[in-house]
Amino acid sequence: MKCTLLSLLSLVALGSAVPLKRAHGPSDADILNYALTLEHLEDTFYREALQQYNLTSFLASNYTNETYTRVQQISADESSHVSFLTSALTAAGAKPVEACTYDFGYTDVASFLATASVLEGVGVSAYLGAAADIMSKTYLTAAGSILTVEARHSSYVRNTVGQLPFPAPFDNPLGLNEVYTLAAQFIKSCPETNAPLPVKAFPALAASSADPMIQVGSKVMLALNGVVIEGTVYAAFITVAGPVFVDVTKADGGFEVTVPEGIAGQSYVVLTSCNGTATDDTIVAGPAIVEVSA
Repeated sequence: MKCTLLSLLSLVALGSAVPLKRAHGPSDADILNYALTLEHLEDTFYREALQQYNLTSFLASNYTNETYTRVQQISADESSHVSFLTSALTAAGAKPVEACTYDFGYTDVASFLATASVLEGVGVSAYLGAAADIMSKTYLTAAGSILTVEARHSSYVRNTVGQLPFPAPFDNPLGLNEVYTLAAQFIKSCPETNAPLPVKAFPALAASSADPMIQVGSKVMLALNGVVIEGTVYAAFITVAGPVFVDVTKADGGFEVTVPEGIAGQSYVVLTSCNGTATDDTIVAGPAIVEVSA
């Protein structure tokens, strides 16, 4: 592990002594600090859970010794990701952000693993979405090496909680603001010394359904928490090929949508102000996470 980590760090350090900056948008250092923010969240999530739940807790919750061991390995991987990104940013002359204070909301081993499945899926979508914004090929390779491991984590945890480990032929990318909207729901506060990230959180959106197993054709209710949206809104499911827009019906203080064809696995739906694009300029709420059974 140490040799691999040192090799990766050398690769990043040699790739660029100064974080690259495009004419408009975040620098590569901004994106790596954004990635580090997510890795801090995952690292803390697993470390705190393993301090609370030991092997006996997992066995008492009908999980195996192997599950406990795999979760320990995932935790170690997340800690390595934090160390790697921290060192890479320092080597490039940028100040790494520090961990925040979080509230993950799990109450037992089962809810911890369910939350782990969500976080790992968001992590995959985050790295996939950020890849297009990274200018340095060296940084892109480094981020890609984390993405592939996060995808393995996601598949293992999904299988552990009874979900298909790879439910769709493509993963769904999320933009920086979309990911931060989801991450912000777990963050209570961050150190004042942390540099501000080039991100914003949209109003949170929660999804629910009367169907015990959401499938294509299921009705899903999208609810806002204390936020009122004026004007006409549209809904879009985020996919690698672009947003898939669906009809929206106002109901019970929320918005009802139907899961369209081609949506499977951990999916994301946003509310937008137009039915042609789903960008930072048009998203008005979300994303909400919808687990769609294949």
